[in-house]
Parts: sequence; C-alpha cells; structure tokens
Amino acid sequence: MIPSGPATRVFVALEPVDMRKGYDGLYGLVTHQLGEDPRSGHLFVFTNSQCNRLKILYWDGTGLWVCGKRLEKGRFSWPDPQDSERGKVRLSAAALAMLLGGIDLGRAKSKAWLRENE
Repeated sequence: MIPSGPATRVFVALEPVDMRKGYDGLYGLVTHQLGEDPRSGHLFVFTNSQCNRLKILYWDGTGLWVCGKRLEKGRFSWPDPQDSERGKVRLSAAALAMLLGGIDLGRAKSKAWLRENE
C-alpha cells in the first residue's frame, strides 16, 4: 500500500480518464487539469467513466508509482462535484480508505469535531 502520513493530501479527479494512461499521461493530468505538483508526495486518484477502475499516482521521492484497482462487480462511489475546486476534491486518508473499501462517501458523515481539524 502507498504510505500516507499526516501531511499527505489525497486529491480525487472528478472527471473520468482513459485508464490506458500511464505515468506520463497521469502526470500531465495532475499538472494541467488539477493544477497540482505531481512530485509533491500527495496522492492523486483517477477513475474511468464506469467508475469500476481507478488509478493512484504517487511520487515517493525517487520516482512515480501508479497503482490500479479493478472491481469485478459494482462501482466506486465517486465524490460529489459540488464542493470541487478545479475538477478535484480533497479527501482525508480515512475517506480514501472508505472509497477503496466500497463505502458511499455521500452517505458517510464526519463528526463536527473532525471537520474542524481538517
């Protein structure tokens, strides 16, 4: 699993992407579409139009990692774009774990004290 510490941010791209994209294609999307630095050490998450596949781009300090997951059944519950900023949504590491585990983030609710600390 890709490590994520307290300073690691998770950015989810809201627009579906072509899952044939590799290192360079995803790097370009992070730079130009999301407006972020792919070498920041943050996690960048992408899905396809059916929301049954995803890829994560991560810079570990020496090179890029691309990790992927394909669901055999069902779809990932992608975040709602209403709170988006430039085509992306920022998630906590816990929210990413829930998304990867099949939990619908739209129905999950954080406690008020947790939202104040984010």
